[in-house]
Amino acid sequence: MTYEQLWAPWRLDYIAGDAEQSAEKRESTDQGCFLCRYRDDDRDAANYLVSRSDHSLVVLNRYPYNNGHLLVAPRAHKAELADLGDDELLDGLRQVRRMVEVLRRVLRADGFNVGLNLGHIAGAGLPGHLHWHIVPRWNGDTNFMPVLAQTKVIPQSLESLYDLLRDALVEG
Repeated sequence: MTYEQLWAPWRLDYIAGDAEQSAEKRESTDQGCFLCRYRDDDRDAANYLVSRSDHSLVVLNRYPYNNGHLLVAPRAHKAELADLGDDELLDGLRQVRRMVEVLRRVLRADGFNVGLNLGHIAGAGLPGHLHWHIVPRWNGDTNFMPVLAQTKVIPQSLESLYDLLRDALVEG
């Protein structure tokens, strides 16, 4: 069997995992949480932080399941839905709704997977800081790559997507 190569050097950090990334995955305290660091950092473009509200932040997923994969998280380091106050919960869901509409308009997505994983056993890669995933989907977005090669092709760079979303949010 002959394999084709798909060159994707940006995936190396995910596969190999540097020390900072490993700490992010292991650490459940706010000092080791990348979302908390992004919350307090003014380098939004470098962090792919798309938007902030009073209680939430929106970040591009660096290792997306699909083009446009976003994370919506409370600004406060909280692990459980029961930990969120009413204002935090409502603000988070408003941001989910807002970003779904922006992605629908900008990327012309036909549908979305929206959800959150609570706890490590449920698949949470960062179990100490809950976050909703927004994954855009398109009719017919499955092609031969995932079926035959177990490979997903993401057609847009994070930088390009970040710029597109920031422009869309400014335009309203």
